[in-house]
Amino acid sequence: MTTEFSPRGDIGAISARRTESRDVSDIIGLFSNTTDVLFGRIDVVYLLERANLALTLCNEKNGAIAHAVFLDYPNWNITDQSDWESFLHENYISNSCTPLNTLFMHLCVAKEEYAAECPQEIVRRAFITVPELQFILLFIPAETNLGPDMENVFEKMTTAPDSVVDNDFTLLVCPRHRHYPQLYVRKARLEDHDDIRALWTHQSETLKETYSEYFLADLIESQDEDNQAAVGEAGDTAVGFMSLCSQVNVSLLQECFDLGPFHGLCKPHPEDILKVPQEPSLQEGEDKSNQTRQETEPVPSPNFEHVSDEDAAVQSSGAVTVPPAELLPGDVKDFRSSATLLEAQEKGAFCPVYRGASNAFCIRLFWIDEKYETRSLDFLQYVFKLFPDKDFCVILIPHHVPEFLLIQSFVRAVPFCTSRFGQELYVFHRAGLLTSFNVRSATSNDLPGVQMLTETLSLNKRILNDFRISTLVRRDPDGNAVKAFVAEVLDQIVGISVIRDEMHIEYIRSHYNIEAFINFNRHQREEHGHLCHFVLNPIFHHYTKYFLKEMLRLAHKSSLYYPIYPQYVEGKFQTPCAHSLTSALHYMAPVRPRRQIVYPLEELGINAPSEQVSKDQLSYSLNHTNRKLVLESKVSVNARIVVVGASDVGISFLETLIFWPRLQFNNLTLISTHGLPGKDPPGSRHRAFLINSHCFNDEDHAKMSLRSWVNVVVGKMTSINRAAKYVVVSKEQRVPYDYLVLCAGQQYQVPSPTGADIRKLPTTREVLSEWPQRYTGKVPSNHFTLNDNQDCAKAARWLREHIVNAEGNVIVYGNTIDIYTTVEALLSLGIAGSRIHLVQPPLSSNVTCLNNNELEGAVGQALVEAGVSVHWDSVLAQWGTGSDPDLITCASFTTSTKPFQLQCSAFFSFAYRTVDYETFKAINDACLVFDGRLVIDTKFCTNDVSIRAAGPLTKYSRRYYVDEWTHSSFSSKEIGFELAASMLSLLDLTPQPSSVASEGTDRLIPTYKGCKIKGGVLPGGYHYLHIAKPGIPIRLDLELSLCDHGMEIITGEAREGNYFRMHINKYSMVDGITCFSKEPFPASNYICLYGQHERLLNDLCYRWNQGQITDLYRFFREPWSMAIYHDQFIDLKEELRQALVSEQVPLPLPEDAAESSPCPEPLLGPVLRFLRRHRHSLPMYYPARAPPGAGEAAATGPAGADSPAP
Repeated sequence: MTTEFSPRGDIGAISARRTESRDVSDIIGLFSNTTDVLFGRIDVVYLLERANLALTLCNEKNGAIAHAVFLDYPNWNITDQSDWESFLHENYISNSCTPLNTLFMHLCVAKEEYAAECPQEIVRRAFITVPELQFILLFIPAETNLGPDMENVFEKMTTAPDSVVDNDFTLLVCPRHRHYPQLYVRKARLEDHDDIRALWTHQSETLKETYSEYFLADLIESQDEDNQAAVGEAGDTAVGFMSLCSQVNVSLLQECFDLGPFHGLCKPHPEDILKVPQEPSLQEGEDKSNQTRQETEPVPSPNFEHVSDEDAAVQSSGAVTVPPAELLPGDVKDFRSSATLLEAQEKGAFCPVYRGASNAFCIRLFWIDEKYETRSLDFLQYVFKLFPDKDFCVILIPHHVPEFLLIQSFVRAVPFCTSRFGQELYVFHRAGLLTSFNVRSATSNDLPGVQMLTETLSLNKRILNDFRISTLVRRDPDGNAVKAFVAEVLDQIVGISVIRDEMHIEYIRSHYNIEAFINFNRHQREEHGHLCHFVLNPIFHHYTKYFLKEMLRLAHKSSLYYPIYPQYVEGKFQTPCAHSLTSALHYMAPVRPRRQIVYPLEELGINAPSEQVSKDQLSYSLNHTNRKLVLESKVSVNARIVVVGASDVGISFLETLIFWPRLQFNNLTLISTHGLPGKDPPGSRHRAFLINSHCFNDEDHAKMSLRSWVNVVVGKMTSINRAAKYVVVSKEQRVPYDYLVLCAGQQYQVPSPTGADIRKLPTTREVLSEWPQRYTGKVPSNHFTLNDNQDCAKAARWLREHIVNAEGNVIVYGNTIDIYTTVEALLSLGIAGSRIHLVQPPLSSNVTCLNNNELEGAVGQALVEAGVSVHWDSVLAQWGTGSDPDLITCASFTTSTKPFQLQCSAFFSFAYRTVDYETFKAINDACLVFDGRLVIDTKFCTNDVSIRAAGPLTKYSRRYYVDEWTHSSFSSKEIGFELAASMLSLLDLTPQPSSVASEGTDRLIPTYKGCKIKGGVLPGGYHYLHIAKPGIPIRLDLELSLCDHGMEIITGEAREGNYFRMHINKYSMVDGITCFSKEPFPASNYICLYGQHERLLNDLCYRWNQGQITDLYRFFREPWSMAIYHDQFIDLKEELRQALVSEQVPLPLPEDAAESSPCPEPLLGPVLRFLRRHRHSLPMYYPARAPPGAGEAAATGPAGADSPAP
């Protein structure tokens, strides 16, 4: 985090940012003799891992000059971290410190030349960073000299008469008002005009263009009961302005947003209709629980910060007059969604009717000096006094405007899917001003309050059951410790959470990239907690992060984990949901899953990893928070980003946005014919119909849990209105967008018969000029074009019902590799090969789908052995429907000689793949440039700045002169990532490269390096995997004849089912892999081999030339290779490359040194650190004695195995 620069006397400008792990050495370098005296012996890494706030001050050259660390419990271990509040109250007088408004300084160091200024600047920055922070406390040993620099910052706190703590330690306090006081807010006056006008002119050109020169003066002068204006003063200068109005069109807002949690922004009325009419017996006090809603909660969204005013001041001023019963407005289900709520506008959904008067006022204009922006909340207490009869304050923000600090304490109302309202609605309840928010351990006496809090929730029984266990038994049925906490405001329970010890921490560490957030080795096993339930009254939603912080402190935990298990939701509209009760998801970080090594457990034996690492569990998405993250805000993005097509490119695009650090996208929507992929239970056989791209599988989808963050509209895009910026789905619903991303790809199409009369014996040459054409008739029910798993599932069900136990032929028509996987799927369903006819039309190029004569021969032999009839160079001429026009009963084909006819009970078409006609029509009617495919530039832009596209749907503009190169030539996953990166740049969310592009490079297409993969099961039960470099495919025999082709390593034979081919290019890099085996093999392992230097693969070429390798399958199952498959091996390679580039390694090695140690010391260190860091997943490497200077234990392979080549 970087704040604004501030001139600080003669030391130049100082900036502040969050301290990072790379600062550890700098912090230690700033230690002095007084550091240990004031703070004790400090383990800096340990301290940073548990710091709620750690700040670094940098000079104008970005050099670190000071560091400070703040935690939510006392330093010097004065008392237990969960009990410090009572300790202070017992031992000190006039103590207003609470866990909500207090942090403790555990370390503060600075360079000597900056020591006079830095302590004061650090505490000032701390108060700016945490607006609710009122006190910074510091314990120091008694009689210790604090020093003049720190004495100017802290003052001594008075001890109680009977306190004995002062004999050993002195408590110092730094109050906010001495460094960053609150603003004085009052009614605006005309004499404030010049100050306000200066702020207005400086901050917004839009405001100047929108309003007249005298608008501001008129606004101030025309104040009345309904229209008010307030200013915030610092000293005698107005530094902020807010214009308010009591007239709010709540009817319009009710049509566009889900306002159920806010009682529709209306006063309660006896005639309100809040339940479905069939259930009149339900009490009105429970009125806002929609019975038609699902059990799950929507995902919470933007981050908040809360006010820090004292409750006494709030109550004495009369600002809070809401009776306690109204502190719980209906359903406490979390209503802060990460995107648009879709389900509410489905047909038949119940919409409540509110007949009461408006209960809200609105903020029309607001601006404030950037120096005082963190004091924006100081306005709220005053403005609620202006409207004592209103309970809600609302503000409307355009989608493209980033969330500023004021609305981070508001609640974002969930817009309906089809709402075209052009702004985001934020709501704040006057009870949110209360600061007596207290979190404590739950007791059995809290059960009635918890029942009242959760009575409208569908999962209340489960919550109450776990709550009883935590307060009575305190252990779950497995014996794990369970703890419950409640949040109270004015003695009323407004929140509850239940956590237990995380017992699967080794599995989490090995399967999720949790070490991107914590230094795992610095946390004890018992410090990891599992979040079971989290419920908080929506009014106090801005206290969520403090609830989490207090849970960690009171439970002595450092990290919390929350899993989301897959749950399949069917329906036209699918809303993002967290699948169990938590309203804290926005304050947690989604954790990327890690690619797993497929271990050859039998070969490894006792050297295999533990069962906790290698065992299979039900896949889930993991979310995490820790002490470092709870006070760190995310950047919320409200721009409406609509993705059309659940292709690999589209899924990769969404995945990248969701897992991008510190960003929260609130309005992601996916339009897809069948919704999100990955909805089928593992092991479904129908997935074998189509070839696998190995981009995403069901396990990947479960670990991403896209539907927790993305709205899904099930349907097909039928038109685009570029002027009004909305997409029409299935000719019915309108989905608005700010940015539209088209990733629809290409689909197999229904072939149109040529219509040739086979009685006239025509040949293919006579009719081929008219083929293929778009089919415009009604598609017969036994005709199948398979484009995704849902199509395959539908076909499999139909086949089981109508074909498997009946008679009749199945025709598979086409020449792509999917014809072979489909034939194998048909055979596996029990359909006899004699009933299957494989009809292949003429090739459109000279490259076959397998592009390997040996493999084609093996597949052809398998087809013959299975009894499958193969017909070559045949074009569909006609299909007959017989007495039932909805069924194909026979099909006729022309060939180069004479035509033939086949009886048909089911017809599978893979004849040609192109852009779907409705997609084309929508694109073409919207006047987007279409030239066979949608035309884009190198940055994915179409001719509309708001519409981007990627994937096989697209082609590059002709100005690049690369018509043969399209996104089809590259990895879809990589394309999706780059598309997301370009979107982030468009939204100004990522730093732009400083280098200027060379002249002419704007006409070069980008180079993508990811490999193209396809795999599946072919006829004969052959498991097939092909990994190739991106590019335009050429015939294998022509490729082998190139002078710079490189080296081919082939073991086994295709017909024997043990074929393994590797292509090593002229740079000694693995450039292609083909596996063709009767036995299953670890495809994910072999994908890791692509792009590796052959020396990394245990001197592959040398061993091959020496005749030491006879079976590549066995070679890559040996223990030495496991490190190559590790997901962080790429980081080790980069570290080694940096060591080589920095000339730390003398090359060539002296002969004697090479004999004593095959690996130079600068390279050995990173290798040893890598193996030691990942010893839980790589136990087959064991430590041995390190050579002098290595600094780590050496590592070799297990007995009898080769050592890994670094």
